[in-house]
Amino acid sequence: MLIKNVCIENNEELKCIRIEDGKFKEIRKDLEPYAQEEVMDLEGKLVLPPFVESHVHLDTCLTAGQPHWNMSGTLFEGIERWEERKEFLTKKDVMDRVNKVIRMQASHGVQHVRTHVDINDPNLTALEAILELREEVKDFMNIQIVAFPQYGILSYPKGKELLETALKLGADAAGAIPHFEFTREYSVESLKICFELAQKYGKLIDIHCDEIDDEASRGLETVATLAYETGMKDQVTASHTTAMHSYNNAYMIRLMRILKMSNINFVANPCVNVHLGGRADTYPKRRGLTRVKELTEAGCNVSFGTDDIFDPWNPMGSGNMRDPVFMGIYTGHMMGYEEILNSYKFVTTNAAKTLHLGDSYGIQEGNPASFVVMDAKNYHEALNLDAPVLKSYKDGKLIASCTPATRKILF
Repeated sequence: MLIKNVCIENNEELKCIRIEDGKFKEIRKDLEPYAQEEVMDLEGKLVLPPFVESHVHLDTCLTAGQPHWNMSGTLFEGIERWEERKEFLTKKDVMDRVNKVIRMQASHGVQHVRTHVDINDPNLTALEAILELREEVKDFMNIQIVAFPQYGILSYPKGKELLETALKLGADAAGAIPHFEFTREYSVESLKICFELAQKYGKLIDIHCDEIDDEASRGLETVATLAYETGMKDQVTASHTTAMHSYNNAYMIRLMRILKMSNINFVANPCVNVHLGGRADTYPKRRGLTRVKELTEAGCNVSFGTDDIFDPWNPMGSGNMRDPVFMGIYTGHMMGYEEILNSYKFVTTNAAKTLHLGDSYGIQEGNPASFVVMDAKNYHEALNLDAPVLKSYKDGKLIASCTPATRKILF
C-alpha cells in the first residue's frame, strides 16, 4: 500500500509512506506506485504514531454510581465507593466492561494501554480477568498490567503476598501506594518491598506516588533514590505526584537533583487530578496537577494518562487521549504555539518510553506500520478543533475508522 501526501508529526514537508508486509518499507518525499498497488492520497492529513494510554484503571471502568455516586468528589470517597462495588465483582463483569472500554479507546487511536489492576483482593478476580483478556485482544490492543495494591502493601492483610502472586501470574509491573499506607515507616518499607519484588521477577515499576494535596507527603524522594541506587532508573514510573504542586520551592530545587539523576518517568492524569485535587481547600484552591512544565524543562520524561473512565473517581470519560492533553496544557500553563503543537508527545512518544515499547514504536522505515490519521493538518489544529482519528492502522492493518460529522448552517 502507498499512502501519499501525509504530514508526519507536524512536518510541513509532505511525505509518502509505502507499507509492505505490515511494516514501513519506505518513507520519502516522492514515491511512485507499483503496478496494482493500492494507493491512498491523504491530501496533507496529519499522521502520528498510535496513541499510548500510560495510566488507566480498566478494572474499575464503567462502574460510576454502582451502588452509590462519589458525592464529595474526593480520592478517598472514591476508594470507599469502589470497595462497595467490589462486592459484586465477577470475572465476567470485569471482562464485559473492559471489552467495551478498550474498543472505545481503539476507536480514538489508542493501541497501547497500561492499566493498574487492584490486587488487594484475596481472589485476584480482576487480575485474572484482564490477564485472560490481554491475550484475546492482542491483535488490536497491547495491554500492560500493573499489579496495584489499592489499600497498601503493608496496610492490607497479606498485601505483600498478593503483590508477589500477581507478578508470578503475569503482571508486567509492580505497584505501590505509599501515601495511603498507615505510617511514614510503612510507606518507605512498602516501596522497598515493591522494588525488591520487581527485581526478583524482572518487572517494571509504576507507583501511585503522593496523590494527595499534603505537602508533607514525600514518597517521591524515596522512589527516586531507590530507582537510582538499584539501577532500575527509567524502568520506574512515578504516577500522579500531585503533592509536588504543594512543595515549597526550596525543597523542590533539592528534590529535582535526584529526580534527574534517577531518570524515572512521570505520569500526570490532568482531568482526574484536577477533579480530585484541592478538595480540602476553600480559597485559593490548588489545581491538583504535578509540575509538568518544570519536569519537562528539566529533561524528565512526562506522559499523560486518563486514569479513570466513568468510575468512582471520574463520572465521565470516553478513552479519548485528547482530553488529558487539552486539560494538561491549559492547567499546566503550556499554551505557547510550539508547546501546543508538540503536546501530542505526552500521549505518544513520551508515553511509549514510559511503557518501554522500545525502538519498534514510531514512524520509521523498518518499524511495524502502526499509526493514526487525524482529520487535521497539524496537531495544533487537531487539538483546537477536536479533530477525530480518521483511521488507525496496526501492523499495516486497519483496525478502526471514523467518518467525520457533517455540519450545516441553515441560515
